Amino acid sequence: MSDQDIAQNLIAIQQKIEAAAKDAGRDPKDITLVAVSKTKPVDDIYTAISAGQLHFGENRMKELEDKMAEIDMPEVVWHFIGNLQTNKIKYIADRVNWIHSVEKAKYLKEIEKRAAQANRVVNALIQVNISDEKQKGGCKPEDLSSILESAQDYNHVQVRGLMGMATFADDPEDVRQEFKLLKELFDEHQKYNEGSVQLEHLSMGMTNDMEVAIQEGATMVRIGSAIFGERNYD
Repeated sequence: MSDQDIAQNLIAIQQKIEAAAKDAGRDPKDITLVAVSKTKPVDDIYTAISAGQLHFGENRMKELEDKMAEIDMPEVVWHFIGNLQTNKIKYIADRVNWIHSVEKAKYLKEIEKRAAQANRVVNALIQVNISDEKQKGGCKPEDLSSILESAQDYNHVQVRGLMGMATFADDPEDVRQEFKLLKELFDEHQKYNEGSVQLEHLSMGMTNDMEVAIQEGATMVRIGSAIFGERNYD
């Protein structure tokens, strides 16, 4: 995909975000576009940066580690959105800004340990399984409260919200209820906001369903193929 295509795609996505936000009576500035750059070369990321995009998401720890090392720009905000592995958190904790896929209390404990060693604070989102599909990952809704309670006294990890992945559907309306569920959980668990738990963000919505996600309260949308083109592999 050419540099011009990537730049134009970013403009088109931002326009869709603005339209969906205004349709829902929301301020478009409250919604962050996370450009999912997994499997894409660093040249594509540099192109997106030149077009004004600063938030990037990766789902493989080694790939994220390599890209963060190569793109040494403090203004770039890195999001890890893939499955966490406890023994590999140490490789990204010194640079990653957001981890979206925390589904167990033990992951928060490890992030706290590794971020403390790097003398920095990492933002975390608790992933909730809203689709009831095992392959999607995430904690069960009924386990969310205990995870949040365990995270209130950390110094180097801040729990800033929730993340969810909806069922893939041809019609986004088919997954509206899943986004509603995450927003309801978000609202219900505001009572756990204490210390290092401050629920502010909802990471939900991808290329095919982001408008519905925004209507239901998303503050972060994760968009990949609509920006960088189709991937050679998942």
